[in-house]
Amino acid sequence: MNIGWIACSLLSMIFLLFGIVFAIFKEKATIFISGFNAISKEERQFYDQRKMSRDLRNSFFIWVIILAIGAVLSYYISQNIAIIAIIVWLIVFFKDVHLDEKKAFEKYKK
Repeated sequence: MNIGWIACSLLSMIFLLFGIVFAIFKEKATIFISGFNAISKEERQFYDQRKMSRDLRNSFFIWVIILAIGAVLSYYISQNIAIIAIIVWLIVFFKDVHLDEKKAFEKYKK
């Protein structure tokens, strides 16, 4: 059993689902963003929610591409390629993570 293929495939399907949700619901989907849903409704209108949703959608689709490539290559070449794909995904993921909500959303201020 190829665990790397399974892990990369499942993660890419989950992120594809999230990307589709953000693509369909656009700025309405920003309520699902961690930290942004804690901001009051009055403060939320000072942020560009359309851009925020588009950026997160694009991030999800980039993650899908990275993990799908890892899944395909781990299935056909070597199971160890999935580890490389997950490491690349983690690097891309943590590049955009902010623990402070002010810092995370300041680039979306209107």
